[in-house]
Amino acid sequence: MEKIKKLKQSFKEEKIDGYIIPKNDEYFCEYTSSHNDRLNYISNFSGSFGFALILKNENYLFVDGRYTLQANVQSGKLFKIITIPNKMPYNILKNKKLTIGFDPKIFTKKTLKIFFRKNSCKFKPLNLNLIDKIWKRKIVGNRKNFYSLPKNSIGDSHKSKIGKILSYMKKRGADYQLITASENNAWLLNIRGKDIEYSPIPHCYVLISKNKNIKIFCDLKKIPFSLKKFFFNIKFLKIENIDTVLSKISDKKFIIDRSTCSFYLEEILSQKNQILKYDDPIYNFKAIKSKNEIKNIKKVHIYDGVALTKYLFWVKKNFYKKKITEISASKKLHSLRKENKKFKYSSFPTISGSGPNGAIIHYQATNKTNRTLSLGDIYLVDSGGQYEFGTTDVTRTISLKNRNRRIKKIFTMVLKGHIAVADFNLKKNSSGSVIDTEARKSLKQIGLNYSHGTGHGVGYFLNVHEGPQAISKNNKIKIQNGMILSNEPGYYEKNKFGIRIENLVFVNKKKEKNFFENLTMVPIEKDLIDQSLLNRKERSWLNKYHQKVFNNLKYAMNKEEILELKKACSAI
Repeated sequence: MEKIKKLKQSFKEEKIDGYIIPKNDEYFCEYTSSHNDRLNYISNFSGSFGFALILKNENYLFVDGRYTLQANVQSGKLFKIITIPNKMPYNILKNKKLTIGFDPKIFTKKTLKIFFRKNSCKFKPLNLNLIDKIWKRKIVGNRKNFYSLPKNSIGDSHKSKIGKILSYMKKRGADYQLITASENNAWLLNIRGKDIEYSPIPHCYVLISKNKNIKIFCDLKKIPFSLKKFFFNIKFLKIENIDTVLSKISDKKFIIDRSTCSFYLEEILSQKNQILKYDDPIYNFKAIKSKNEIKNIKKVHIYDGVALTKYLFWVKKNFYKKKITEISASKKLHSLRKENKKFKYSSFPTISGSGPNGAIIHYQATNKTNRTLSLGDIYLVDSGGQYEFGTTDVTRTISLKNRNRRIKKIFTMVLKGHIAVADFNLKKNSSGSVIDTEARKSLKQIGLNYSHGTGHGVGYFLNVHEGPQAISKNNKIKIQNGMILSNEPGYYEKNKFGIRIENLVFVNKKKEKNFFENLTMVPIEKDLIDQSLLNRKERSWLNKYHQKVFNNLKYAMNKEEILELKKACSAI
């Protein structure tokens, strides 16, 4: 409460009635460094998406359906928790004539338009971030260099990718493209770094002119001589100088990424230049994985499948013999992944939730919430890894000798939805919204549903969540050959249990017809299946999937594990 009080004391001086605080920092990446997590500082909310609106007499925290329960637990005492899009920030501000302050370097014009339109308020950019004014933070940097991906890892050369951008610019009459999404620059130049947790992201901006002049704005201390030599025709500049460089350009036509180009930078450009109404094409380019990338990703999922399958066997064998907690279990899984030399680090914080904690969709175990895995629980583990040649994300829900018939019925309905996606008849115009509807049908038959999308795009040794493709209610992007998506229907009952089954799939093509092919190689929990509820087609799909899992994993198992694997993958 003291932090919020101190923040509000600045309102009078700044002549504002409220202040908005996002999760992201100036790079707009999926994950934010702890020393830049201003939302967590002011609200205690640790989820990956959300923002706060703090008014003189009221405090609001806006999250999506994944985080509603979590936000209530972490921030509900001091904030009113609002689930978007059920209710939007502009609904809160309707009919109020207030001046709302914000940091223009960590908001985009697009964000402000989406969430704060349709009201009578004035939005005032401030020169100083008000959280930084009260937060005595310790900035923890890193000195890890940017580096080029090895040749056997890349799908296409950086020269070829730059050529695609130049062609895109030419067709649209653009003089410049400013690429502000670090993940897109990583893809474009085939480089990686380690500026945030969980993703190999190199924080940088790239400016490309139609004359093939390329400037990279970054921390120059992270650019080794070998990289400068490799990119001999590219100019490296201090990231702090980007506003100075941009302000000197005039009477030109720009393409920017409205999702990651800050209000601050867009204002600089728009004062003397024309901003074209085109988006950064890299999102669409990088969504389509090459044959070489898919080949590498398949290997990675076998590596990951070995680690996770061994882990699940270990949990089921030992949970009633010795004390295993959510945190200790998560550490065990990490240690098994580390046994593979290609493993770098986790692709997101592991969700290790037993019993009621499994109902919190993006649950993070703490010393305070840490449960012991107990007889009769169901246990949900959602985890993934960053490997040298790919990114994984998989969820399994397993039975710790749970005998509840209702849970088995619900799990089976979730499985039926999962199979409906995996076996979906993809057509030329199939989009994520149509597939999402199919995923929910079985659950809806028994009056149940879930509050998150059914699937998201996944990067290639990049972000574990990537667009534009997704399997969700409002996503109209066409599903194309080479795309990777997650398939993760679920169900969550507050204070009781959570269920989710997640595989990654990619869009393959055979005889001019697209279909989903599974990447994830981990057995699905048969002890939670009510076999009477599966039809012949669904049984066949499950048996074929398990046969493939067995064939891919058996070579990395010892004798005891092979027996377990045979049992887990046997036909039903």
